[in-house]
Amino acid sequence: MSIVRSDKPFTVAGRTFQSRLLVGTGKYRDLEETRLAIEASGAEIVTVAVRRTNIGQNPGEPNLLDVVPPSRYTILPNTAGCYDATEAVRTCRLARELLDGHNLVKLEVLADQKTLFPNVIETLKAAEVLIKDGFDVMVYTSDDPIIARQLGEMGCCAVMPLAGLIGTGLGICNPYNLQIILEEAKVPVLVDAGVGTASDATIAMELGCEAVLMNSAIAHAQNPVQMAEAMKHAIIAGRLAWLAGRMPKKLYASASSPLDGLIK
Repeated sequence: MSIVRSDKPFTVAGRTFQSRLLVGTGKYRDLEETRLAIEASGAEIVTVAVRRTNIGQNPGEPNLLDVVPPSRYTILPNTAGCYDATEAVRTCRLARELLDGHNLVKLEVLADQKTLFPNVIETLKAAEVLIKDGFDVMVYTSDDPIIARQLGEMGCCAVMPLAGLIGTGLGICNPYNLQIILEEAKVPVLVDAGVGTASDATIAMELGCEAVLMNSAIAHAQNPVQMAEAMKHAIIAGRLAWLAGRMPKKLYASASSPLDGLIK
């Protein structure tokens, strides 16, 4: 039976966005390159590592919000660099204070510095506290379908499984687990981490992800501004392909033209 899909807006925590590309702000050469790349990406949600970036906590230093203004972008503070639930919760509360009561956050609690793999036990602890504290939690997690389901059931507004380890550019290493997560999800699923180039983003969207978050793939490109624009188009193409529904794969060839009525 054929599946007819109609598109719907990308909505997180009651907020609707046109772009399905979310971008980070780290690893650029300077704030001007950051500004230009984000503009080229067309992203509306921009994630910021509160522990590593000045968004007002260090008066007198360059402020990221001067080039990524909250009046134009939805700022998504994240807990990058946190290795336990207590640190992560404290960081989210600091971000809320700095951003005048802003409740939408990206939770990530890391296991170690070598892999930057999520510590799912500490992630679950932090998510529980933050949700009770009134935060809208978008959560970085492993590609374990059971953990992803639990995070959605406990009240996270979006689940963000990794495609590959942060900063590796390896692409989607386990599309089968991601497919299970997507089939079971009751909240938006976004690929977070591992994207290396435009085709990786397209594949994530073709699988049915609501959106993709990335930083290194753009910031570490030889031309970050060009790559940001490439990613914008890749996300659009992948979404359209998912809506259209790909042809079934076949083992043997099938002629494009009909055989009936051939000239003999």
